[in-house]
Amino acid sequence: MSSAGANGVAGGIHRFVVFGDICGSGAMDMAEKELHRAALYAAFDEAYSSVGVEPGTFHQEDRGDGILAALRPDVPPTLMVGRWIDTLYESLREHNTGRSRRLRLRIGMNAGLVVQDRHGLVGRAVDLAARLCDSPPAKRLMAEAPEVDLLVVTSDWLYENVVALGGRYVEPDHYRQVRVRSKETDEVAWFHVPRRTAPPLAGVEGESAPEGDRAPAGGARTGVGPSRGDGPTPPTGGGNRTYHVGGDLLDVHGNTVHGDLTGIRKTARAGEPE
Repeated sequence: MSSAGANGVAGGIHRFVVFGDICGSGAMDMAEKELHRAALYAAFDEAYSSVGVEPGTFHQEDRGDGILAALRPDVPPTLMVGRWIDTLYESLREHNTGRSRRLRLRIGMNAGLVVQDRHGLVGRAVDLAARLCDSPPAKRLMAEAPEVDLLVVTSDWLYENVVALGGRYVEPDHYRQVRVRSKETDEVAWFHVPRRTAPPLAGVEGESAPEGDRAPAGGARTGVGPSRGDGPTPPTGGGNRTYHVGGDLLDVHGNTVHGDLTGIRKTARAGEPE
């Protein structure tokens, strides 16, 4: 299935993107790598089968110790953030029972315009899914919480438009916001560990993204960071600042205010009423 035009790069259709990566694969020997790769593919196959996505009906690329996939546009995204995650978790739990070295996964999820040409997948939606999966907060959480076998990181758009609406196996209240900064990406993401009411974020860099940093639902931010620099650039030469205060009137010259302004408080001088 290709969404590319005749030149191999034009076009693009809206698709659900999954990027999965094995934690700690660099420390494994060849036999362990082969075992974990086989278990990874088996777990993904079981998860896709649980939501009715058959082999050969979606694009999947091998990434050595991970997998990149883009689904057909007609696959309901609620199934992917619900039953698909739940089945993947159960598959990992079954595989890891009694093993000293468990298969542990980070999963990045996003949706957006994707181009598929003869070389593979390209698009901001793909870039962001990969960066959410490989983000420093995600890696640090898995390093500091060795009991966690599956971490799911979704984009803000996916959370607001799919996860937050709920559904069977979907746990929107068990997600937490985390600010992700990686390369040119500066995004609010949503972290989730299945079977836990909240992911173990204590000490994770970038946790608890401020509400004001949230991307608007349905916004255009898909991996290139938030918009910056609304309004004119402040002068760099030092320039004069003039403030005239009289009664309840404050007259300000030579300043640019960025963001919302709720008010300015005037502090009374000694002997003056407030």
